[in-house]
Amino acid sequence: MADVDAFRLRLIEANAVMNLVGPDTLPNFWNRHAWDSAQLLDHAGEGRTWADLGAGAGFPGVILALLLKGRAGAHVWLVDSLGKRCRFLQDVVTALDLPATVVNGRAEDQKIKVDVVTARAVAPMERLLAYAQPYVLRGAQALFLKGEKAEDELIAARKVWHFQSDLMPSRSDPRGRIVTVRSLRRV
Repeated sequence: MADVDAFRLRLIEANAVMNLVGPDTLPNFWNRHAWDSAQLLDHAGEGRTWADLGAGAGFPGVILALLLKGRAGAHVWLVDSLGKRCRFLQDVVTALDLPATVVNGRAEDQKIKVDVVTARAVAPMERLLAYAQPYVLRGAQALFLKGEKAEDELIAARKVWHFQSDLMPSRSDPRGRIVTVRSLRRV
């Protein structure tokens, strides 16, 4: 818990100058950000390696790396296309000695093989599936944190994608959803 709190303090400091998360969400850090991210571990089965696409402020990736710290074979790739966010993430990874690698680049261009691909607040499902497809094709399970419009996003995405999915309620927010995606291919 001390490492999670150290991350929270670094986030508060960095957020004052780079707006990583909505400042009104910081007082509810534990539920809104930490617990929201942590709940993914319960859906990942034996998944030890993760790619967090559009890692931004580190949700869910940094939280997952903190919780996986010390587990054999655990590693999280924090993928983001903006250099300033990557610098923040690298500072956190280094300071907290996390089993994580920061990747500054476009998610869909990476050749990383992982057990689980995830994202939170990155893009509507139709675009997010394009970012995640290379990981899913290499065998990753897709677990996405979505909001109250998750069902509408899935309907819109089916116009462009064929996939199987499950929609589960979030334990951190009654409006939130966890979306699992399998068998992903373009229409």
